[in-house]
Amino acid sequence: MPRARVRDRLSRAGRVAGVIEFVRNVRLWFAPAAVRDEGETPDYRFSLANERTFLAWLRTALALIGGGFAVDQFLPDLRWGWRVGLALALLAAGALCALRAVNHWVRCERAMRRGEDLPVSRFPALLSLVVAVVAVAMVVVVLVGWEG
Repeated sequence: MPRARVRDRLSRAGRVAGVIEFVRNVRLWFAPAAVRDEGETPDYRFSLANERTFLAWLRTALALIGGGFAVDQFLPDLRWGWRVGLALALLAAGALCALRAVNHWVRCERAMRRGEDLPVSRFPALLSLVVAVVAVAMVVVVLVGWEG
């Protein structure tokens, strides 16, 4: 079998395994006691640090959602397309951040209980890019003016 085909099959198998893992994690969002069934209990300081990180992500999500509502409600003179686009970008980033927070909490808690490395994520980079794009758009709006 050609190498490209083998690589494609392995890639598909990896994606399927990732989806299965994600679905399992989603179930654990609503049954956190089930996380305790895995591995050994880590030092409580690590679990509490994981929870503080979760809460920090939720505060970030709330700030993004508040920013989205603020753009929509307090900038009525801004062109409709700009206002709605910026508001929706902030609201979507906030919703994704909230969902990612709980998923990351579960993944980290499971990894600590199993004695594995903590999971890595591209989400902080993606969130940073979204916030940066919205910030640049707001700078353009301020420099060009409300009526653009």
